Amino acid sequence: MLTCRVIPCLDTTDGRVVKGVRFQHLRDAGAPVELAARYEGEGADELVLLDVTATTSSRGHALDTVRAIRRVLAIPLTVGGGIRGVADAVAVLEAGADKVAVNTAAYRDPALITALAERFGAQCVTLSIDAAAAGDDWMVVVRAGTENTLRSVVDWARTGEALGAGEILLTSMDRDGTRSGYHLALLQSVASQVGLPVVASGGARTPQDMIAAIAAGADAVLAASMFHDGDTTIAETKQALRSAGVAVRL
Repeated sequence: MLTCRVIPCLDTTDGRVVKGVRFQHLRDAGAPVELAARYEGEGADELVLLDVTATTSSRGHALDTVRAIRRVLAIPLTVGGGIRGVADAVAVLEAGADKVAVNTAAYRDPALITALAERFGAQCVTLSIDAAAAGDDWMVVVRAGTENTLRSVVDWARTGEALGAGEILLTSMDRDGTRSGYHLALLQSVASQVGLPVVASGGARTPQDMIAAIAAGADAVLAASMFHDGDTTIAETKQALRSAGVAVRL
């Protein structure tokens, strides 16, 4: 049986970890290197590092932050934000990333997904999808949630899989930072329609939220606030998951 991955997320800007609600009202949440080391020590399976202002500022990822984190981190590191082409991906990987996450640039030019998969392998390419509720459906939002599209999230997820993505990082913009639980209907809709691993993101408050997400089809669970603010530790979270019958690496 494959184990479920527990993944802390570091949203960064200007060399600091930040956290907001529905992608807005960012507050300082700590130093990225210190948090990365702490989370690995607590048993994190992977770490996701997202430069949340790179795209809106029309710049590349802050590579110094990637290098600094890699110096203290042995677990897999996924890096996103500001990756607009293969050259940007090369720079991020050379700085220490194991996987790259693409979002807005891939939506603008879907061929980027294929180009990255052909160059580095599908296992290196995470398609990050930010979803906003629209009636009974969910639509893709890009540019850090500032631009709505008319593209169905499920349709875009299927397209990303066909183009060569190896994983989907699925974030509910409506639940982001609210601690109201993952959007289970969104997870079910996407996970049931693709064959790729789906990482649940947006809204986690307790390990029970993660258990529910896994039951809804998630292969991995990502969280930020509940770990940054000390509500629980990754070790405690994994013990709760294991007690509920979820296979995790301890």
